[in-house]
Amino acid sequence: MSKEHRMPSSRLARFAKMGRLAGGLAGGAIGEGTRQLAQGKRPRLDQLLLTPANARRLGDRLSEMRGAAMKLGQIISMDGGNVLPPELSEALARLRDKAHYMPLGQVAQVLETAWGKDWDRAFERFIFTPLAAASIGQVHDALLRDGRRIAVKVQYPGVRRSIDSDVDNMATLLRLTHALPDGFDIAPLLEEAKQQLHEEADYLLEARHIERYATLLGDDPRFELPLPLPERTTAEVLCMRFLDGQPIESLEHLPATERTELANTLFELALREVFVWGVVQSDPNFANYRYNPVNGALQLLDFGATRLYAPDRRDALRALLLAAIDGSDADVARTAVQVGYLADEDSAHYRDAFVRLLRLAAEPARAAEPFAFSGSDLPQRMREVLVQLRVRDKFHRIPPTDVLYLHRKISGLYLLLSRLKVRLPVGEIVRHTLTAPPGRPAD
Repeated sequence: MSKEHRMPSSRLARFAKMGRLAGGLAGGAIGEGTRQLAQGKRPRLDQLLLTPANARRLGDRLSEMRGAAMKLGQIISMDGGNVLPPELSEALARLRDKAHYMPLGQVAQVLETAWGKDWDRAFERFIFTPLAAASIGQVHDALLRDGRRIAVKVQYPGVRRSIDSDVDNMATLLRLTHALPDGFDIAPLLEEAKQQLHEEADYLLEARHIERYATLLGDDPRFELPLPLPERTTAEVLCMRFLDGQPIESLEHLPATERTELANTLFELALREVFVWGVVQSDPNFANYRYNPVNGALQLLDFGATRLYAPDRRDALRALLLAAIDGSDADVARTAVQVGYLADEDSAHYRDAFVRLLRLAAEPARAAEPFAFSGSDLPQRMREVLVQLRVRDKFHRIPPTDVLYLHRKISGLYLLLSRLKVRLPVGEIVRHTLTAPPGRPAD
């Protein structure tokens, strides 16, 4: 449920909130410890710090700060191997739904900083209750006096200045609560979370991503983009064309042929992003896709999490996919080393398990018949292999972060295609897309 909450904007205020959270966790641990001691138990400190109650407390407080908590938890969980305790995973997952948003006065303050005191004179209407609230900012519906309806993305004040300290403080809490297994190297993920948040907090960069994506799509009538208004966009306020389509996950009522055509478009687009263009919108949240019932176009929203993949990286990923579909186990292992899934010094057990996992991931492309996404047990089988590696066998080294973002993209796409209840000739679509002319290089 969404509710209004003034976002802490200064570093001191955000640090103080982290301090109060740490104190609350300690208090919860003392209370739980007292209760268990009274029952004759001898609990460990890590068991006391990450109780279900403390996990809920953690989620509630971090929802008021947004950015760093959501991003770090998101990156850690992309591998899908149950690295985080279930209580903490659930708390971080709830952050996506507990959309605290800024009160009217704070929104107006951000807009005044961006556009000046009389900013509202350019608007016929500005709706202060946001359409959506996320980790970095919130989106408003507005109508300019010239008749254009626009979406205005307003960044939470102080987020950009506090990214590094927020991520470091969040990491400290994870260590304090023993939420991460021994041997899990969080350092690369901390740097990745900081870099990704800095990029997402630069709305001028997001506007450029939208324009680049529009150039790649050209005049393809199957797609619509929220093209930016450069004259009204700043680093902390992004103005875009308003797209008023239907939620894509609500299209189960469409005839099967239309759902299949839409799903085919989604799947082909994802493949072109990764293997042809090297420009990937890496956040597959259902809310980032809408459907225009008038012309059947797929509307693509939110390009803050866009990632670029250089030609040599795309070549390595392409070689791995083709090996997993048609190659030998040795081919899969060799190309997996090039991508960074495996290292030459990995044990035979780890190597064999990961080859098996990659083979599973490519199973839909090897199927002779169209693959039915709804009801398939493939995600569960893949998860079982990952849990075996990460939890039981204690292999905590995870793939490079740029690959983890592709995990996120693929898993989100899989869920969406499952929701649409479609069957697709995956192998045919993959081969057709991979033989397309090379895209322009990502830069």
